[in-house]
Amino acid sequence: MNDLISRLLAHERIRAARHHIERTDEVTLARQAALSAIPAPTGAEGRRAAHLAELFRTIGLSDVSIDHAGNVHGWLGKNGRREAGEVGGPVVLAAHLDTVFGAEVDVAVERRGQRLEGPGISDNARGLAALVAVAEAMVAARVPVARPILFAATVGEEGSGDLRGVKHLLNGKHDVTPAAFIALDGAGLDRVIHRALGSKRYHVTFRGPGGHSWAAFGVANPANAVGRAAALLADLPTQQAPRTTCAVVRLGGGTGLNSIPQEAWLDLDLRSEDPRALAQLDVTVRAALDRAADDENRRRTAGSPTLRVEVQLLGDRPSGMTPRAHPLVQAAVAANRALGRDAELASASTDANVPIALGIPAIALGAGGKAGDAHLATEWFENVEGALGIIRALLVTAVMAEVE
Repeated sequence: MNDLISRLLAHERIRAARHHIERTDEVTLARQAALSAIPAPTGAEGRRAAHLAELFRTIGLSDVSIDHAGNVHGWLGKNGRREAGEVGGPVVLAAHLDTVFGAEVDVAVERRGQRLEGPGISDNARGLAALVAVAEAMVAARVPVARPILFAATVGEEGSGDLRGVKHLLNGKHDVTPAAFIALDGAGLDRVIHRALGSKRYHVTFRGPGGHSWAAFGVANPANAVGRAAALLADLPTQQAPRTTCAVVRLGGGTGLNSIPQEAWLDLDLRSEDPRALAQLDVTVRAALDRAADDENRRRTAGSPTLRVEVQLLGDRPSGMTPRAHPLVQAAVAANRALGRDAELASASTDANVPIALGIPAIALGAGGKAGDAHLATEWFENVEGALGIIRALLVTAVMAEVE
């Protein structure tokens, strides 16, 4: 793989594409700021998607469209779609459109020297800007590819979006079965994310009769059940190999200081890199919730109503791994080496989770530069070696697209 990357770096068209990325570094940074300043809360990415679609058309991608989920598509090579009889599918280079910030958050961007500051400036305005930069460079340099490349900007990657966009993209109804999938997510140059951190998120509600805190004392109390459940979950053994976690992330309920609540709730975040471990944790957690309800019901006043527990699935992100020996992972490692940087193989929850779970080779990469305060209103990005991150994405995409 090292030899292949070396040959690509010497390839006339790839050299031209690299030069284009380096020459337009400030253009990419300006696009990043402009994209970040367009609000894109999860579920309301339309304005940003329309802007991306226009950029895709401007730089010369073909068959640009926005699908029913809101994902933006743009194609390079062989007029886009897979030709009849062609073996294998396209390479997908993707970045997510949405941010964790609600519509009420001011997403204006300020520039202070090399630093851009604004909510979402790195996650994922940087990924989107890099997506456009790679596409523009390959079009401008007329890079010849054996496999078509689908450049995709996806909706619903963050939080409650539950990877909705990439799930829609790969649901088998769009003639998109990738040979490889590369997600550009945030900043950085060292990490190669090839392990998908899966998760299940639940909203758990305990419901009971409620009543006056003095007169009705002794009835099954949903707040007590929430406390029992949280304690049981906190006492679950910690599993390190594979690392598997269960966190109580929110809780609430009740209506007043002198009332036993009719309902109380908690939200749970279960995570693991291993699908079997996550499934087993799921069984264990549900048993703990039932036990919490049973324990509270056993202590209630005789003859009073029982409380019940309701479990609502809020998110289901699959887990899995693209083996480190796979050519896609090796291409990323070799690209880092060729650019003078070490590669750190890592895990995370990204758009790559879905293709990995479907058996499609997939990784996620940072798009260069440095960043901090992710998911905070004080988020920032510094364009330190920013172009190198985009060049890495170019090289990995070129390897998988079989540049001719």
